[in-house]
Amino acid sequence: MKDMMNLMKQAKAMQEKMAGLQEEMAAMVVTGQSGGGVVSVTLSGKGEMTGVSIDPSLIKPEEADILEDLLVAAHADAKTKLDAAMQEKTQEMTAGLNLPGGMKLPF
Repeated sequence: MKDMMNLMKQAKAMQEKMAGLQEEMAAMVVTGQSGGGVVSVTLSGKGEMTGVSIDPSLIKPEEADILEDLLVAAHADAKTKLDAAMQEKTQEMTAGLNLPGGMKLPF
């Protein structure tokens, strides 16, 4: 019974940590770049695009396809950074917990 109480305490602590992590991640802002920084995209911690910056030298009607590709690449860069930050925070939070093999957080 003592082990069950211990397990319940760990579960409650994990739940509280997850809530804190979700709040922290929601407040996070990441910026991805492409084309050597001529295009940048900013994402919120929820993955929503909140900003785009385009160097004026790229705004030429005949180069629209290049600009579109750079926007997609900058968004992918920002998303990769956001995912890496989430994974890092999750690993920090779960350090020292004896989770079963293959169990990944967040669920």
